[in-house]
Amino acid sequence: MAHEHSVLASAGTGFIPESLCERQRHFAAALLNPDMRVPPGLVGPNREASEKRFNVHRNNVVAGLVGALKAAFPAVCRIAGDEFFAAMARVYVALEPPRTPVMLDYGETFPDFIRRFEPAQSVPYLHDVARFERAWVEAYHAAEASPADPALLAAIDSRSLPQIAFVLHPSVRVVRSSFPVVQIWSMNIEGGVPAAIDIWSGGESALVVRPHAEVEVCRLPAGAATFIQSLVENASVAEAATLALEEHASFDLAGALRDLFMIKAIAGWNIREGSRFSPIARDA
Repeated sequence: MAHEHSVLASAGTGFIPESLCERQRHFAAALLNPDMRVPPGLVGPNREASEKRFNVHRNNVVAGLVGALKAAFPAVCRIAGDEFFAAMARVYVALEPPRTPVMLDYGETFPDFIRRFEPAQSVPYLHDVARFERAWVEAYHAAEASPADPALLAAIDSRSLPQIAFVLHPSVRVVRSSFPVVQIWSMNIEGGVPAAIDIWSGGESALVVRPHAEVEVCRLPAGAATFIQSLVENASVAEAATLALEEHASFDLAGALRDLFMIKAIAGWNIREGSRFSPIARDA
């Protein structure tokens, strides 16, 4: 009885005996590794280890995770083909099991995995399409916010504009690619019609945002990707515009601000007091 009381007391504090932790780790590892045997202590109704039963559960778990990736990256799947995508996804699942019960977070590192996955190197733009689709998913599930009225842009004092820091909608994502990623993506989503395209014709940058119910995609002109990403990182208009102009002398500040308001990507703004902006490395 004393021993039983001790176990119950430890359970009440949230403490998990080490043997149980080890069993859970072994069980999780065996689920994603077909070479591992049934975890010790796992038995069927007859109190005997049942490899067949465990394999059914293992296959269902892997198939479910592969299905989740297929749903989150439909264009990548269409480009790669179902068979190749499933094989690639199974490798990813074995290497990157879910780290949270929230399945919409699963696949965050899938684009980077594709970039390193040797069999996918023959499709050099595939990981950029995956980055685009991941940005779409993140935008779709981002927090809500009320977009600022475009008419308020005219009310901003031009003398204070350089010190203004715009608050962008939480769903704003910027995707930059050295390939025509928006064209490739749009041809390979549901309803898209594949067509001949020169993948070396030049890169594209895109703004992905969900101001209301639907995710919207907007191709960005020269310098706008750097400008918007800098605003995301808390740059003032002057700081963001300077970086954009350094990248592209043809950057159109007035046009960029107008477009951001029209697509409802701006949720508000404030006057900056001192600099709190530290630019970070950007994807090519």
